[in-house]
Amino acid sequence: MPDLILASGSPRRKELLAKLQIPFTSVTSNENEDFQHNLLPHEVVVELALRKAKSVSKDYPEAVIIGADTIVVLEQDVLGKPVNREHAKQMLERLSGKTHSVFTGVAIVFKEKIHCFYEKTDVTFWELTLKEIEHYLNSGESFDKAGGGMAFKGLVRYSFDLFKVTTFQSLVFLFLGLTENCIK
Repeated sequence: MPDLILASGSPRRKELLAKLQIPFTSVTSNENEDFQHNLLPHEVVVELALRKAKSVSKDYPEAVIIGADTIVVLEQDVLGKPVNREHAKQMLERLSGKTHSVFTGVAIVFKEKIHCFYEKTDVTFWELTLKEIEHYLNSGESFDKAGGGMAFKGLVRYSFDLFKVTTFQSLVFLFLGLTENCIK
């Protein structure tokens, strides 16, 4: 089987892929994450995931490369990674008590074969208190995540339908079957 490379420096993505106990290497893509604002959210995450995977595949042409990207969409606005603490606080205040959509795109590149897919999850936050937001910001978890902190383990007071939530972890399981097909 060819080498497997995760085109991401995300600690969360590395942690999830490691749980599958499949050997892989993580190579951070330095691909620009700017996107055309006329694209639909699912098009944005697929485009960014594919750009990351293709960028890394140039240096590892014989490996299977996984690229991924996640955005948060609230009221037609794409909330990317916060630029600083105040920006993260503003994002969390906007998300508080509202339903937003989390889009994750995945691209698998192996030689000439490319497979892309995405998943959309609607998440509803409870009303977050200022104390909860400050506590979360103090944890440092919010600064590398779209929407100012979509790590479910960090914000413990949220409400969502567990059966509708599809995270990167479940996408990884789907990836395994797709990767096998890409290699053949």
